Amino acid sequence: MNWEQLLSLRRHGDTNKRLRNEQAETRLGFDVDYDRIIFSSAFRSLQDKTQVIPLSKTDFVHTRLTHSLEVSVVGRSLGRLAGEKILEKHPYLSEIHGYKFNDFGAIVAAAALAHDIGNPPFGHSGEKSIGEYFKTGNGQVFKDKLSEKEYQDIIDFEGNANGFKLMTQDRAGVPGGLRLSYATLGAFMKYPKESLPKKPSKHIADKKFGFFQSEKQSFTSVANDLGLLQTRKGDDISFSRHPLTFLVEAADDICYTIIDFEDGINLGLISEDYALEYLIKLVKDTINTKKYNSLAYKEDRLSYLRALAINTLIQDAVAIFMKNEEKIMQGEFDISLMDKSKYDAQIRDIISLSVQKVYQCQEVIEKEIAGYTIISDILDVYVNALVRATEGNDSNYHRLIIKTLPEFYQRTDIPLYDILLNTCCYVASLSDSSAVHIHNKIKGKQL
Repeated sequence: MNWEQLLSLRRHGDTNKRLRNEQAETRLGFDVDYDRIIFSSAFRSLQDKTQVIPLSKTDFVHTRLTHSLEVSVVGRSLGRLAGEKILEKHPYLSEIHGYKFNDFGAIVAAAALAHDIGNPPFGHSGEKSIGEYFKTGNGQVFKDKLSEKEYQDIIDFEGNANGFKLMTQDRAGVPGGLRLSYATLGAFMKYPKESLPKKPSKHIADKKFGFFQSEKQSFTSVANDLGLLQTRKGDDISFSRHPLTFLVEAADDICYTIIDFEDGINLGLISEDYALEYLIKLVKDTINTKKYNSLAYKEDRLSYLRALAINTLIQDAVAIFMKNEEKIMQGEFDISLMDKSKYDAQIRDIISLSVQKVYQCQEVIEKEIAGYTIISDILDVYVNALVRATEGNDSNYHRLIIKTLPEFYQRTDIPLYDILLNTCCYVASLSDSSAVHIHNKIKGKQL
C-alpha cells in the first residue's frame, strides 16, 4: 500500500481525482467528512444510546454520543502526531502532493467520530439480540430462504457493517449516502471482510465483519481505489486494513479503557482509593506528585489522572504505529496497537476491574435483559407485517404497523434479504428511549 493512494479525497460519484494541492485550506475535504457525520441523524441518535450503563439517569455517565466525541478528539491527536512523523519519513507527500499532518488528524477524527454510528440501542446486547431473533427466535424460519452469507449477515448483525451501510447507501435522490472521502471510509473499516468465513484467522482484521452483502460492491470499490491489499479472492473477499484504522481503533481502546473506568468510579461501583491506585500505576512515570497531592477534590484528582493516562497511551500508540509502519503497510501487523503497549499489564488490570465492577453490575445486566425483550418484540411485529405484505397475506393491522415505519423502510417490492436487513437497520437506528416507547405502543401499554 502507498500513502498517496490511501489518503484519497475521492467521493462516491467522482469522475476525476481530487488533488490535495487543489483543496481549499479553509474547508479541507476531510473536514467536510467530519461535518457531514456530525450533522447526520444517525449520529444525533447516539445521544440516547447506551455506552455502558443503559438508560442511566445520571448526568455524568457516557452515552454513545459523548463517547464518540471523546474518541474523535483522541483520534485527532493520534492522527496529527503520527502524520507529523509519516511526513518526516515520506517527505514527498508534503513536498509534491501538499499533504499536511493535520490531514491525518482530520481523517482519523472523522472515522473515529463515526465508529459507533451503526450500533443498536442497549449497548452490545442490542447487536446480539437482533442476531438471536433470527438465529434462535421466530426469525429462524427465514434461514432456508436466504443465501448462507445473507443469513449470516443478520444472525451476526454487526454495528460496523451497519455503520458502513448508513454512510454509503443510496437513497432516492441521494446517491452515495453521506458521500464521505474514501480515506475516511477506509479508516472507518475495522474489519474489511464479509460475514463468512467467520474468524478465518487470528488477524485482528478477521475478528468481525465490516459490510453486509448489500454493500459488497461499494465496499470493494472503496477498497480497490485506496489500494488496500486483497487477502482473499473469489467468493470470499477480504482486504487488509487501512493503516489509519489502527489509530481509530487505538482511540476507541484508550477511551473505553479510561472513560468506562471513570464512569464506574462516578457511579460508586469502583471505590476511589482502589481506582486511583490503578490509574497511578499507569502514569507513574509522568505524574507530578506535588500537583496531584495539592488537589483537594476527588473530581479534580480523577480528571488529572484521566488526562495524564490518555496522553500517556496516545504517545505510546503513536510510537508503536511508527515502529511497525512497514508491517502495517504490508498488511502484516495482525494485532491492535494497544496489544503491543508497554502498559499492557496496567491496561488489562483496569479492564478486568471494569468488567467485574461495571460491565457485569446488576443494573447493566437487568437492562440488557430488558433490551433483548424489547428488540425481539419490535423485530417480530415489523418483520411479520412486512413479510405478510409481500405475500399478500396481510391484514389491516399489518398495514397500520407498516405505516408507523419511516417511509424508506416501508418498501415491500424488494428481495426478502433486503426487507429483513432494512428492518434490522431500522431497529438499530432507534435510541434506547425510542425503542422503549415503540415497544410500549405496539404492546398496547401506551396510547
